Amino acid sequence: MVSLAVLILTFNEERHIARALESVAPFASEVFVIDCFSTDRTVEIARSLGAVVLNHAWVNYSKQFQWGLDHAPITAEWIMRLDADEIIEPELAAEIAAKLPLLTSDVAGVNLKRKHIFLGRWLRHGGRYPLILTRIWRRGLGRIEDRWMDEHIVVEGGRFVLFDAPFSDHNLNDLSFFTGKHNGYATREAADVLSRRYGLCRQDLALSSGRASRQAAVKRFIKERLYNRLPFPVTTLGYFLFRYIVQFGFLDGREGLIYHVLQGYWYRFLVGAKVLEFDQSIRSLTTVEEKREALARLTGLPL
Repeated sequence: MVSLAVLILTFNEERHIARALESVAPFASEVFVIDCFSTDRTVEIARSLGAVVLNHAWVNYSKQFQWGLDHAPITAEWIMRLDADEIIEPELAAEIAAKLPLLTSDVAGVNLKRKHIFLGRWLRHGGRYPLILTRIWRRGLGRIEDRWMDEHIVVEGGRFVLFDAPFSDHNLNDLSFFTGKHNGYATREAADVLSRRYGLCRQDLALSSGRASRQAAVKRFIKERLYNRLPFPVTTLGYFLFRYIVQFGFLDGREGLIYHVLQGYWYRFLVGAKVLEFDQSIRSLTTVEEKREALARLTGLPL
């Protein structure tokens, strides 16, 4: 085992948690599960597989994960972020075990390649692979962005390396779960957009300063400086066509079509529609505080 702690957030993840924990068992020296008072067998399963479970009330992903970083008794040299529905495959587990102890002191973070499994199929096209994300960093050098949506790990004090083998994002829930989850995501993303537009909350700009995955930073720049400033009926259609045709998303068959329509078009359209709806309700208000309070009521989020 290497000196690496894995941090996982959970709420009613009994379908996924054993798979995730078993995938990191070959190399992780510590595993911490930050649970939001699950009502299923998540906690029981996690403890039976050797994880340390801490309970904390949910606000959003960013605050929950940062709470875990701040309160879990982590002693390992390195920390890994893993979602409950993600899997570290054997090739990557072996690579982590072999390479991580040999990294020089100037390396502060490790970027990993994520592959997405949807309806049982690995989506290789449409810009879905590889998604390069910062998922391992030296203890004390990393934190998570303070955002409602699309939060990334940012790392201070060194350079990044990229490991070769991918990990898998493979959620086993059905399409009703998928669409319900993305409806919630759309509300959170709309709140982020309007918070930046009206200066309602402090903006976390760390991702743009070379302290995370370059791919993630470029995507964020395009979204915030270009995409969000254009009419959403145009951008959502253009984005879908770009992914599905220009980036060859159609090569992933029916599963690719379903995914790109739902996540690349419907979800983006829903975000734009919610931004429009919420904006119509708050734009006439005079003060920043009035706008923030109104947006909190509309979204149900504690802004």
